[in-house]
Amino acid sequence: MEKIYDVLVIGGGPAGMSAALYALRNGKSVLIVEKEVFGGQIVNSPKVENIPGFKEIGGDEFGDLMMEQVTYQGGEVMFDEVLDLQAGEIIIAHTDMGEELKAKTAIIAVGTKHRSLGLENEEQLIGKNIHFCAVCDGNFYRNKTVVMVGGGNSAFVEAELLADIVDKLIILQDLPFFTADQKLQDRLLTKKNVEKHVGTKVLSYVTEDGNLTSVRYLEDGEEKTVNCDGVFLAVGLIPDNGRFQEVAELDERGYFKADEYGLTKTKNIFVAGDCRTKTLRQVATACSDGANAAIKACEYLR
Repeated sequence: MEKIYDVLVIGGGPAGMSAALYALRNGKSVLIVEKEVFGGQIVNSPKVENIPGFKEIGGDEFGDLMMEQVTYQGGEVMFDEVLDLQAGEIIIAHTDMGEELKAKTAIIAVGTKHRSLGLENEEQLIGKNIHFCAVCDGNFYRNKTVVMVGGGNSAFVEAELLADIVDKLIILQDLPFFTADQKLQDRLLTKKNVEKHVGTKVLSYVTEDGNLTSVRYLEDGEEKTVNCDGVFLAVGLIPDNGRFQEVAELDERGYFKADEYGLTKTKNIFVAGDCRTKTLRQVATACSDGANAAIKACEYLR
């Protein structure tokens, strides 16, 4: 007999796994579908210090712990990507690998994806000389020169790891000041191999034979060039919600229009985490979203 889940969770980050946990604790059958890695964006952070209950913990370890907790409670997991949802009393989800999944409720917790600068040659260089994850790709630049574009918490967490590997790290921030927590700034900006520039605008990537050789940028009205071997981007995140716009309304930036309870225009479909409209996007708020959405889904099921 074809299985119909009580709750289908789309996305295996903190919001999705919190939703799964709360639904399981309420006696519901749950399937989580994740296309990449369980844990979400946090798995790329080697050290996280703002999760309640942990002085510090690696993002990948935190993701593993959440995953173990969900499966221990009886949750099922699947590595795949949900392409769309067909609304109805029984929701039908179609996946990239050709699966047709059925559930009485769905919680969309797909998070966000990395924003790029939209410059010429950027798409061709991503994965080759342009990266988003220092944990994943930092070792390629050991004893080399790297540019980090961005000045927020994410940029400084990535940059701190890079600074211990590379010969020289140049940070380019478009604002006239860094927005990262002061503790992160104090730790990173005192390192001798770190060079900082604020109020900048990246103009272009310079390549030779298909490889990045330097970055052109504007600072104080003057065009400058810095030679480098690679670039890491930490310029924000954007939602990837378009495939679900038939069942959940989007705002002008592409985020789901929903409050902390994750209610959408479809009575049995809910949203949670960074993919919805909200002020603060952190692990703690993602977990809160997941719990709220799961409780609302369970209320619907009752």
